[in-house]
Amino acid sequence: MRKLSLLSLFVLLCGAMLLSACAGGQAFAQSPTTSAPEAPPRTLSVTGTGKSYLVPDIAYIYIGVHTENAEASKAVAENTSRSQKVTEALKQFNIAAKDIQTTNFSIYPQQQFDPQGKVTGILYVVDNTVYVALRDLTKIGNLLDAVVNAGANTISGISFDVENKTAALAEARAAAVADAQKQAQELAKAAGVTLGEIMSISTYASAPYPIYDRGGAGGVAMEAAVPIAPGQTVLQVDVSITYTLK
Repeated sequence: MRKLSLLSLFVLLCGAMLLSACAGGQAFAQSPTTSAPEAPPRTLSVTGTGKSYLVPDIAYIYIGVHTENAEASKAVAENTSRSQKVTEALKQFNIAAKDIQTTNFSIYPQQQFDPQGKVTGILYVVDNTVYVALRDLTKIGNLLDAVVNAGANTISGISFDVENKTAALAEARAAAVADAQKQAQELAKAAGVTLGEIMSISTYASAPYPIYDRGGAGGVAMEAAVPIAPGQTVLQVDVSITYTLK
């Protein structure tokens, strides 16, 4: 019996040691392994600029009629009559209906004062403004002359644009990328490093802006009572590129 008890005790001890070893091994297997964090890649960022030069082929003009009268109905009637004449004048230049858009029609009272600041009465002010797109720039001077003679007395915001800028945008983007690549190669050479792959590219295109050239290069010659010169515009694209470094 004593031998049997010793044997049983030995078996139990062995089992306990085996279970302890297994538990320790499992805990060791489940514990995460730690490694040193990877260093961020070395990069080089550059920004290139490309420009495309265009001659405008469309003009946008705000043309309006402003009237005032002590009676609102008379101010409106006068404004309506003059505005209709302006519309008729615009039709003579074969402007499509889609290129004439009313942007403002307003009626409001305006107090009148004497030199001492006392209110002497009220005038009713009526404004009617249309936004016109003119696609034949050789007619712009004659058009302005015609609408003024028809009764328009507020003309503002004349701007020039190129209707189809697809080819110009492509040209400017290509020039901007080439400029950025040249800068990156020059900087890498100066720093004694080698360019790797491109990590990112971003681009931004500005609205066309005019070139003020005293020499008068570009544009369309105007022979009209109102001299207007569209000149030349520039479309600029900026491209930012980030490279990895080897």
